[in-house]
Amino acid sequence: MSGAACTPPDPGAITTPARPLRTAVLGAGWVSRTIWVPLLEAHPAFEVTALVDADPAAARALAPPGREVFVGASPDELAGLPLDLAVVALPNDLHVPVARALLARGVPVYVEKPVCRTAAEARDLAEAARSGAGVYAGSAARHRADVRALAELLPSLGDLRALGLDWTRASGIPQRDGWFTDRRLAGGGALLDLGWHLLDVGLDLLGRPGVTAALGAVSGDWLGDAGATADWSRRGREGATPTRTAADLVEDSARGFLLTDTGVAVSVEARWASHQAVDSTTLTVEGTKGVAVLRGTFGFSPHRVPRSSLTVLRRGERTEVPLPDEPVGIEYERLVEHLARRLTGAGAATGADGGSLAEIGVIASCVDRIYGAAAGPAPSPEPRESPEPVRSQTRSAP
Repeated sequence: MSGAACTPPDPGAITTPARPLRTAVLGAGWVSRTIWVPLLEAHPAFEVTALVDADPAAARALAPPGREVFVGASPDELAGLPLDLAVVALPNDLHVPVARALLARGVPVYVEKPVCRTAAEARDLAEAARSGAGVYAGSAARHRADVRALAELLPSLGDLRALGLDWTRASGIPQRDGWFTDRRLAGGGALLDLGWHLLDVGLDLLGRPGVTAALGAVSGDWLGDAGATADWSRRGREGATPTRTAADLVEDSARGFLLTDTGVAVSVEARWASHQAVDSTTLTVEGTKGVAVLRGTFGFSPHRVPRSSLTVLRRGERTEVPLPDEPVGIEYERLVEHLARRLTGAGAATGADGGSLAEIGVIASCVDRIYGAAAGPAPSPEPRESPEPVRSQTRSAP
């Protein structure tokens, strides 16, 4: 069994509603500067009408030229502003409380990954969504052409037995003194950061099965190595964090094993740093009639595999599957178009839509179970009841 990968929209079929969707972007960090504001502004279905960050100057710097845009320091300042969508690209501990406050006002939200830190937060988000406003999410990696090609191969592999998901960085640890490496705020490290993408893509490939058992192990061997810090993105460096001890630090490496209710074994490996020369993402699908291996690099790191490759092994014979050359980050343009179709009703809903509350809950549960199985109890993330204050921040570069 297999799921349908998200099909990139026809380049000539861009959603163009009668009126652009009035959109607020919360957070003025890397992901907003590099992805959300530029891509939303470039798409005819959206118009950025509000920007929010604890540092109003940072938010104002993102304002599209030649147009009046509301700039605020708190989500509360959006009250009364007409909005069709709010993109929540804040530090992890603010995702759910800010999204809940917006949903209570009837504003649909797109929540950056990780959508939530725990399964309990996923339930809180689902409860808030009963107001009727929509919750949207989903990894852009599902919109990659190489992932789509892998999905198309799955029927030829026979009955699926195992899935391997691996995202290993050469050196990609966020700044160690920021919120991103503080478990109480971030909720987790490499597993929650990179693993969310892997699980979203992997479970989609399998048709979204249930998970019946989990094992896990985490480690933090690279956190003290200055040479392992990401040199290509200002990730989690802004905003003060509480005084912390070594026990408050997140993991830089995580390994998990999940057993699905369809009998497929899933291994998950997420590393912020390693002995590798480049960052790589590898998806391995094993079936009764063959094994398919996709190797490339998700995200924006410049330290990447030069070109994605997809191979199939059958009884000792290896076949290379042709893949198109694509620019880095094109999957985010497809994600924005996909979001436009979902919000405007321009495209029929399919099993590949992604980001449903049920899917968010399953991913969060998998993360919970891997952490729970790894080396006993760990410090819990601090709950946040109020969206105040919104700290100046840098969202994770995928």
